[in-house]
Formats: sequence, C-alpha cells, structure tokens
Amino acid sequence: MAIKTGGGFLNEINVTPFVDVMLVLLIIFMVTAPLMTQGVEVDLPTTRTVKSLPQDSEHLVLTVKGDGSLFLDEYQVAEDELEGHLTRLVSGQMKQLYLRADAAVPYGTVVRVMGEIKAAGIDRLGIVAEETSDRKTQGQKK
Repeated sequence: MAIKTGGGFLNEINVTPFVDVMLVLLIIFMVTAPLMTQGVEVDLPTTRTVKSLPQDSEHLVLTVKGDGSLFLDEYQVAEDELEGHLTRLVSGQMKQLYLRADAAVPYGTVVRVMGEIKAAGIDRLGIVAEETSDRKTQGQKK
C-alpha cells in the first residue's frame, strides 16, 4: 500500500514512532522489574560485611517476619510444613537457600527455623543482612 504525495508515491513506513514506544516500554520494564523481585518486606539486621543476594533463579529465600510468620519466596508457609517444602523445593532441585529474618524476631524462633532447615537436609545456608549505615557512608567518602 503506497501513499500518494505531491510528487509521487511514498512506499516506506515511518518507524520512528514505533521505536519511541518500544524505548519507553523498555525503560518502564527496566525500572519496574527489580521492584517486583523484592519479596516480603522485613527489617533486616545490620552488619559490617555484606555480600549482595544473587539475582539468578537458582536460589530460594526463606523470610521470617517480625510476627514469626514464614515465607518461602513470597508464599506463606506454616512452620510444621516447612521441612517438607524445603526438602521438595531446595534439596530436590539442588537450589541454594537464603534466610532473611526480621531484626525483631526472637533468637529462639530463628534457631527453630534453622533446625527445620537442617532437618530438611540442607547443609549450606546463606544469611541475609544489611550493611551498617556507618560503613555505607565510608564507602561514599572514597
């Protein structure tokens, strides 16, 4: 299909608006994708040395909220069902498990959860924490 102009036919499509729309969509997805993978919100304890949590899909995050509720990634799990879920999802699929516990969670609760993790046959466990604020400001001064 050609468009007739004053001097002849124009048989090319102007793709500039399509490219503009695609670039805007790309920016929107780049900004919103990390926000969607945050999971359950907890107030993490702080420490001086912190490594970032890997962004691949070969790991699972077990979160203990301040009220003691447990979440495997973003799905709530009862404490009595935790061992079965961990055995099936982590040990069975050879995935790495990371534990995120709210700073307000009692030590006994964290130890009980770690006991369930050990009972599920998981020997390697990553602990998630935040970097202390004085360490962050030192890094910005450099």
